[in-house]
Amino acid sequence: MGMTMTEKILAYHAGKDQVEPGELISCRVDLVLGNDITAPVAIAEFEKLGLTRVFDNERVVLVPDHFTPNKDINSAEQAKQVREFARAYSIENYFEVGKMGIEHCLLPQEGLVVPGDVVIGADSHTCTYGALGAFATGVGSTDMAAGMATGEAWFKVPETMKFVYYGELPKWVSGKDLILHTIGDIGVDGARYMAMEFTGEAIRKLSMDNRFTMANMAIEAGAKNGIFEADEITLDYVNSRAKRPYRVFTSDPDASYYEVREYDVSKMEPQVAFPHSPENVRPVSQAGNVSIDQVVIGSCTNGRIEDLEIAASILKGKKVHREIRTIIIPGTQEIYLEALRRGLVEIFIEAGAAVSTPTCGPCLGGHMGILAKGERAVATTNRNFVGRMGHPESEVYLASPAVAAASAVMGRIAAPWEVVR
Repeated sequence: MGMTMTEKILAYHAGKDQVEPGELISCRVDLVLGNDITAPVAIAEFEKLGLTRVFDNERVVLVPDHFTPNKDINSAEQAKQVREFARAYSIENYFEVGKMGIEHCLLPQEGLVVPGDVVIGADSHTCTYGALGAFATGVGSTDMAAGMATGEAWFKVPETMKFVYYGELPKWVSGKDLILHTIGDIGVDGARYMAMEFTGEAIRKLSMDNRFTMANMAIEAGAKNGIFEADEITLDYVNSRAKRPYRVFTSDPDASYYEVREYDVSKMEPQVAFPHSPENVRPVSQAGNVSIDQVVIGSCTNGRIEDLEIAASILKGKKVHREIRTIIIPGTQEIYLEALRRGLVEIFIEAGAAVSTPTCGPCLGGHMGILAKGERAVATTNRNFVGRMGHPESEVYLASPAVAAASAVMGRIAAPWEVVR
């Protein structure tokens, strides 16, 4: 029997010809990732082992991005611990403020993840790299420590769900809308410990930025990983960046799937996930009159250059509603610089938005956009659980950059066509 691309990648890294769903395997890993929240715990566990080196100082990546630039003494101490570990163990891929970015925007940009990789990261949204045709998944800090020490990790081979998207995407409908619609359909546990394989004619036309967005939110459906076939669009992106050779894996025609779901995207419109779950999704036309206090455009989900371009196309020549705080966060320094070159930052500032250095800050209620009691935000982030962005009685509405920008202008949840006709 044939195998899915997830099964093939895991089999290859386990040194096996064949694996089956449910099988426990040990795999060599191509990359181990940590950030300023998760790495300190892993570092403490690693140092308990009394080791003098990591398994490969070019295969461990440390990115302080959650509470940086440091918001207080505690976050400064955490970042310092990561910095000192990187120096002590000669970690090649350590990214400090001014050179860093939001980790899941940064690693693909830097060519550190390539098709066919197995990547573990002590961050749940490590699944983002599945957009490159890699098996990438979040792990706990102790697994990260073991990975840094041994270059290996164990997995239970996941079953695979296939999601087929066909038809032409309507204007303003993006990868964010496809994944929100999908999560709304199957629920936040609909793909629990499964691989979500995204395919179909609509997917084959999607840009890399949109693919990263979809893979990023696989975890919001409970998935072990999300994955796309590495096609010409992928390889055009990878070939100019890749730091090492890669191998492309594709699913066999006779591969076995737990379930196959199909969606006609031509009938879709921008989606909004209402509080307090990514599965509480409705089309923007059915959002009703929901006033808001803040808009956040950025994060590892939607902080890439295409996201900023879409937001700028709506905000150009407009003003943010006088009662709305609008925060725009480019995903990396390179994206920030490109936004400057294209005049996007000028558009944002003239519209009345604040533009921040790369940080995860507001997404996890860390800093740079905390909500007070009773406040509401439209955000291009990935989670809207109770208290996710601040006070437990605040509310977060998840949407695409197009909906977020339109909402910033209107002062309520709004469709882009209400602003740009």
